[in-house]
Amino acid sequence: MKTKWAAACALGGAAVWAGMAVLARIGVARLGAVELLFLFAPLVIVPLGIELGRVLGGGGSRLEVARRVQPLGAACALVAIWLPPGRTAASFAIGWLVVCVLIAGSGLVDLIRPPWTTAGRSTRTTWIVTSIARMDLAVGGAWLVASRLGMRPMGIQEPIGLLTAVHFHFAGFATATIGAATLRFAEKSREQKWLQWLVLMVAVLPVVVAAGFVISPAMKMGAAVSFSAGVALFAIVLRAQGRKAQDAMARILLQVAAGAIFAGMVLSGAYAVADYLGSEALTIPEMARTHGILNAVGFCLPGLLGWLVENSTRTVVTDQSSFQTEVEREPVH
Repeated sequence: MKTKWAAACALGGAAVWAGMAVLARIGVARLGAVELLFLFAPLVIVPLGIELGRVLGGGGSRLEVARRVQPLGAACALVAIWLPPGRTAASFAIGWLVVCVLIAGSGLVDLIRPPWTTAGRSTRTTWIVTSIARMDLAVGGAWLVASRLGMRPMGIQEPIGLLTAVHFHFAGFATATIGAATLRFAEKSREQKWLQWLVLMVAVLPVVVAAGFVISPAMKMGAAVSFSAGVALFAIVLRAQGRKAQDAMARILLQVAAGAIFAGMVLSGAYAVADYLGSEALTIPEMARTHGILNAVGFCLPGLLGWLVENSTRTVVTDQSSFQTEVEREPVH
């Protein structure tokens, strides 16, 4: 039932997003590539990420409340982006921030009172990464409010403010959730024990990248290149693990996700170096239309869907095996 709710929310959100993209194309909605990129997160990516996170474990009642109010929060985010910056737009953005805080709160509680104390190291890492992913949303939601209010915290100008919100929704929440799901899938394979360190690095570095915007250009460039290299390596692992999936559709989705994010991270690394050197070979609008689309639509969407489909298939197979075992154990009269 919960999976159907997530699918309905994501499908409805995708229809709304497509409609907004058409309105923007014909000039009815004054939305640029960055605004549309952000809206793809609350409308499509977050409901799928909540469901995959629920499958991975943890979250508790706060995540359940967030799951129920997510469509309302997404509607608030849509209105906030539609309106010009100001107090009214920021008021609606707070509606999405509430959802983000609920999700982040579930992650924080899981870190403070871990449900994985008796689990193996790999499983503990999966839950830790899932908790970090959830907490990223609070940062992304806060930056949305600041952007719609027209604030310039620490002198950061638009569209960097809204792009920071995009960063924590996609590079933070969605990427870490996919990483946790990949680690959970691979945890039975002994040769993949090092994967937990790679996934942890991918989950932590988005915060370091964001901090680099404030601390120093060199730190920003170094963190961005490290993150790009880490995610590119993760793409290779995702491709290898995705080929082992039981479900054919899951295998296709995960292969698409791996290819898209590898290409996206090549662009991301190139942009980080070019930006540090003061080159305008790659501009922010160009990155939003290339790297942004590859990351959001090419990686996050099929990556989340792929692991959701695979987990659903494995659950069905497990249930059928358990039923068959029970039937075989029943005495013949």
